[in-house]
Amino acid sequence: DSGNVYATDWRHRCVQKFDNSGNFLAKWGSYGSDDGKFVAPTGIAVDASGNVYVYDGSRIQKFDCSGNFLTNWGDWSLESGGFELPVDIAIDVAGNIYVVEEINHRIQKFDNSGNYLTMWGSKGSGDGEFQWPSGIAVDTAGNVYVADPVNCRIQKFDSSGNFLMKWGS
Repeated sequence: DSGNVYATDWRHRCVQKFDNSGNFLAKWGSYGSDDGKFVAPTGIAVDASGNVYVYDGSRIQKFDCSGNFLTNWGDWSLESGGFELPVDIAIDVAGNIYVVEEINHRIQKFDNSGNYLTMWGSKGSGDGEFQWPSGIAVDTAGNVYVADPVNCRIQKFDSSGNFLMKWGS
């Protein structure tokens, strides 16, 4: 709502905050694996309350809009709730977080506190399968769109991960 823009800065291991005219407002983070620090911040999303979610290698970190650390979750694991280099993140209107894992060919869904809710996808070319998924978006109705570039398509799911349709060639 404030119109601010947040960007991850992988090289400097921080998050930068700008107003909607591009004026620098703040930055937070430094190199490290402690809470509020980053090893490789590469993705970011902001929820309706202004909380900022950053994926950083094998974990998601949550901050308030001023950069104060709130919580994190995830580890290097193939189990539910674990990550292996997530590549994109999206948040629905209810505040649920969707994470794309390119290497594991799957989507994971969490509530805004980091509690694991569900997961879907596997390697392949069938409906609901992915080969190196690379992007995700959620519409206001809760539908989830996943870019599946090796299969040359976009797949659409409901918020529970049920396949709805696909397009592309």
